Amino acid sequence: MASPIGLSLILWLLHPWPLPQRADAAHYEPTWESLDSRPLPTWFDEVKFGIFIHWGLFSVPSFGSEWFWWYWQKEKREPYLKFMEKNYPPGFSYEDFGPLFTAEFFDADQWADILKSSGAKYVVLTSKHHEGNLNILHSEFSSFISSFQQKQSLGFTLWGSKYSWSWNAVDVGPKRDIVAELASSIRNRTRLHFGLYHSLFEWFNPLFLSDASRAFKTKEFPTAKSLPELYEIVTSYQPEVLWSDGDGNAPETYWNSTGFLAWLYNESPVRDTVVTNDRWGAGTICKHGGYYTCSDRYNPGHLLPHKWENCMTIDKYSWGFRRNAELSDYLTIEELVKQLVETVSCGGNLLMNIGPTHDGYIPVIFQERLTQMGKWLSVNGEAIFSTIPWRAQNDSVTPGVWYTFKPKENILYAIFLNWPSSEFLVLGEPKGIAEMTELQSLSFLVP
Repeated sequence: MASPIGLSLILWLLHPWPLPQRADAAHYEPTWESLDSRPLPTWFDEVKFGIFIHWGLFSVPSFGSEWFWWYWQKEKREPYLKFMEKNYPPGFSYEDFGPLFTAEFFDADQWADILKSSGAKYVVLTSKHHEGNLNILHSEFSSFISSFQQKQSLGFTLWGSKYSWSWNAVDVGPKRDIVAELASSIRNRTRLHFGLYHSLFEWFNPLFLSDASRAFKTKEFPTAKSLPELYEIVTSYQPEVLWSDGDGNAPETYWNSTGFLAWLYNESPVRDTVVTNDRWGAGTICKHGGYYTCSDRYNPGHLLPHKWENCMTIDKYSWGFRRNAELSDYLTIEELVKQLVETVSCGGNLLMNIGPTHDGYIPVIFQERLTQMGKWLSVNGEAIFSTIPWRAQNDSVTPGVWYTFKPKENILYAIFLNWPSSEFLVLGEPKGIAEMTELQSLSFLVP
């Protein structure tokens, strides 16, 4: 018989636990002191589990990493140079991947159904990654800057952004508004909260490189490109998660992050429900924002005083799809359940990433992991969703036992990931009172 991948032991306890407070309407000033005082909308702490989707031009070469362009053009890593030499003609540029990002198999309804089957409660799509325009030669730079307002073909966006004219999924490649289609399907076919990832900077954008060469004393790039895009996606698609990334080592003052967030919390169409992360400029990560990410694949293994998220990948080495991935490169369902349980027990949310192909298909390996997670949650979700951390996150006697708690119902869940070889489970942390503590049920899922 196959070993179970997670079991939930339910106990009723008698001691009280404080309930989280709900936010009152307030006006927020464009300062971190004021913005950080905004209570996190309660829905985010309740949902616990979301799906990250990294999709973009990097899905065309689908080799090595979603940082393909950087490793190929900037760092000139040998495997990437050889890959291009072998598979593409001389003179092939990154922009030439644009028309090859075809998305002919992209079916937003199908994606929504697959995401729903995972048991996840929210989804975050990359609306724009770090991919800027070509690294324009210095001699061409001045004329490019002067014509920028008329020819804005820079960071590739998955929506028809007027700030990325002729370099977006509506004008190039799919000729479709990917963000709009997925948002509509998610909202019409599921109860998932819809969110968007957005990179502040772009690796090779001439405006950003110009500002960087001036130690970010000028702000041409955020004024002309990054900030207008943020306002555009919020007003057009009303995401409930705004996942910022990629500060380019520029301070939050360069990005005017506090000004934008004040608008987001006070005036935007999602001001009451939107949640944001902590990547709003150099020095803000794990310090400012709605919830903390601290680093990619962050899993501290202990309780934090602030709400946090473990954003991680099923593929151990890449966020985007890789054609050269081995089976051993993918986390097993047992490993993924372990990540989920540990994260939730310590007060975090798990944001688990998949990478579709350039033609819009979710690879079978990702579909399998999503479905497996959904099956596990269909049995054990009671111990995950709408829980809070208990006074002990894991057991002091038996390794691999993690606790979650529902204070309103006064229920403690003990989740153990391996069946005890002795056939007896010994718990050192719960302090029950005879005839007043009840063991109600044991639930598990055998793959």
